[in-house]
Amino acid sequence: MARRKAAVAAAASRELKKPAKKRVPPSPGAKKSKYLRAEQIFSRLQAAYPDAKCALDHTNPLQLLVATILSAQSTDKMVNTITPALFKKYPTAEAFANADITELETMIHSSGFFRNKARSIKAACQAIAAEHAGKVPETMEALLELQGVARKTANVVLGVAFGIAEGVVVDTHVQRLSRRLDFSKEERPDKIEQDLMQLFPRDRWILLAHLLIHHGRAKCIAIRPKCAECPIEDLCYAEDKQPIK
Repeated sequence: MARRKAAVAAAASRELKKPAKKRVPPSPGAKKSKYLRAEQIFSRLQAAYPDAKCALDHTNPLQLLVATILSAQSTDKMVNTITPALFKKYPTAEAFANADITELETMIHSSGFFRNKARSIKAACQAIAAEHAGKVPETMEALLELQGVARKTANVVLGVAFGIAEGVVVDTHVQRLSRRLDFSKEERPDKIEQDLMQLFPRDRWILLAHLLIHHGRAKCIAIRPKCAECPIEDLCYAEDKQPIK
């Protein structure tokens, strides 16, 4: 037993003494090619979807905030069927803050997870009414302090309502297409967002998310993507591409 322990210790010591493998950085040419490809993809998607924008119906930052909270684990189409009556009944942050929680749950029931969403909307609006004079704050830090608001929701509100590019919205479509197009090899949305922010200039961040979302819905669908109709087919080398006839 003693000899075995000594042998294991000796092997471990030899491993520690081995020089660490150096990570070879990408060549300048490869790095330039990566950015050029990303710009080509962006330009083609912009040409293919010139009207790409947020699909959630809203007329002010508060409505967008509420709609984005409702969109979690739901669809924009479903949320847009709920919000007209909701926004008519609760036109201000104060109105949402004072809402009867049971009544609010009933109105948003079809969005799914309605109890958690109702609590988040009410609590967020209470904070907006009490701490921000009834107006949705315009900073990432302040938005993240609101209940039910994570980075994706904050990015939506900042980008769409205020035109402020603090990051890239990473929803399920952006997450899937970022990996499929080799913009990122990460799985976590926060890591993917960081990769996108490094790959694209800041003035592209807001529109980039809209373009990827539109493309993910129209052509690059999860099951049997419409590769023959894809405007960036020749720039995509995803392993599960559909054969072009």
